[in-house]
Amino acid sequence: MSRRTEGRGGLQKDDREAARLYKLAADQGNALAQNNLGYFYAQGRGGLAKDDREAARLYKLAADQGNADAQNKLGFMYLNSRGVSQDYAIAMSWFQKAADQGNDYAQANLGFMYQNGRGVPQDDAAAVTWYQKAADQGNAAAQVNLGLMYVNGQGIPQDYAAAVSWFQKAADQGFAEAQNKLGIMYLNGRGVSQDYAIAMSWFQKVADQGYAQAQGNLGLMYANGWGVPQDYVAAHMWFNLAAAGGLKEALTSRELVAAKMTPEQIAEAEKRFAEWRPGGPVL
Repeated sequence: MSRRTEGRGGLQKDDREAARLYKLAADQGNALAQNNLGYFYAQGRGGLAKDDREAARLYKLAADQGNADAQNKLGFMYLNSRGVSQDYAIAMSWFQKAADQGNDYAQANLGFMYQNGRGVPQDDAAAVTWYQKAADQGNAAAQVNLGLMYVNGQGIPQDYAAAVSWFQKAADQGFAEAQNKLGIMYLNGRGVSQDYAIAMSWFQKVADQGYAQAQGNLGLMYANGWGVPQDYVAAHMWFNLAAAGGLKEALTSRELVAAKMTPEQIAEAEKRFAEWRPGGPVL
C-alpha cells in the first residue's frame, strides 16, 4: 500500500514554552512559527487542545508566504479532511507548490496522488517520477513505495533487484514497513537468493517493534519451520499478536495451527502472548 506523509514538525524539547514562543512569533507573521504552531495544534502538543481547524488556518498563513513544509501539511489536511473539507484538487495544488521547492514529503505525496488518481488522472509513470525524486532525497516512505512499484511493474518495468535496493535503503533507516518487505523478498527469493535465515532476522527485528504484518510473517516461519525449527507454540503466539495488532488473516492462521496443538501447548502460547512486550524477549 502506498503511503502519504504529513511531514516534519517542531523539535523543541519544552513544548509549552515552545508553543508560547511560536505564538508570539506567529502573531508577528513569522511563517516558520506559524507552521510549527499549526503542527502543535494538529498534534495537541505544548498544552494546546488538538484543533485541526486552527492548525489548517496557521498552515495556510505560512503556506501563503511560501513555507514548503506548511504547504505540504496543508495539502495533507485537504487530502484527509482535517480541519477543512476534503478537496483532492486543492491538496494536489499545495503538494505541487511544496514539491517544486524540493520538499521530499510533498514529492512523496504527489506520487501517492498520481498512483491513486486523487485530484489528477491516475498515472503510474508520474507516480514513479515523484517517488523517485523523494526517494533520492532519502525519504523512507517514498523508497518503500518506489520499491513496490518495481515489484509490481507499475509505471516502470518489473525489477525485483531494484525493489530490494530501495527496501534496503528504507530498512537501514529503521522504517518498519521496509524491513518487513525486505524479509518477504528474502523469503521468496525475489531480487536476492532465497534465504530463510535473513528473512527471519528482518521479520524478528520489526516484529519486536509491534509491527503486525511482520508478526504474522514470523508466525508463518515458525508454523512451517522456515529458517527455524518448527514450533507451533511460537507460531500461535505470533499469530495471536498479529491478530491483536489488526491483521485479520492471522486469526485464521492461528486457528489452523491450534488444530495441531495440544491443550497444554495452546495454554503455553496464550501465556507467552499475555506476557509479550515490544522489544522484550520471547520465552
